[in-house]
Amino acid sequence: MKRLFLIAVVLSIAACATKKSYIGGTRVPYTSNNKSVLDAVEQYRLAVERGDAPALITMAHPQYWEDSGTPSGSDDYGYEGLKTVLASRLGAATEIRYTMRYMGVSHECKELAARCKATVDVLIDASFTIQNAMGKASRPDKRDQNQLLLEWDGSRWLFLAGM
Repeated sequence: MKRLFLIAVVLSIAACATKKSYIGGTRVPYTSNNKSVLDAVEQYRLAVERGDAPALITMAHPQYWEDSGTPSGSDDYGYEGLKTVLASRLGAATEIRYTMRYMGVSHECKELAARCKATVDVLIDASFTIQNAMGKASRPDKRDQNQLLLEWDGSRWLFLAGM
């Protein structure tokens, strides 16, 4: 009987030891890399809610490239284009609500080092107020999935795509 009890205790301890911990509010496993990436993405999310285009530009990598997920290259833009897009879109919007559900994080490296890249899969739920061409306010709701690509520059994560 003591032997069975001892086996049960050992198995219980082993089961607890393998239990994963997750970053708060997500199903993303807790690692220091995952936490640092999601902290950077959360700063991005808050800057979007504030409509803070200058802060967002400081979060973008100089080699930022956006292909907008379309086969045509006519809507693609780089770092300079990002400045224009952010200024025009955020300048036209007020009362921005921008939430993200973090679905997954993957890395191309084990430890933070230069050229370390991370991909974050997110579900976005957003709304904002804009004035239409006739001056009437509208408040569209947007729901989408997105993939953010970031690169570690040696001191912080910068966005390469997905903003």
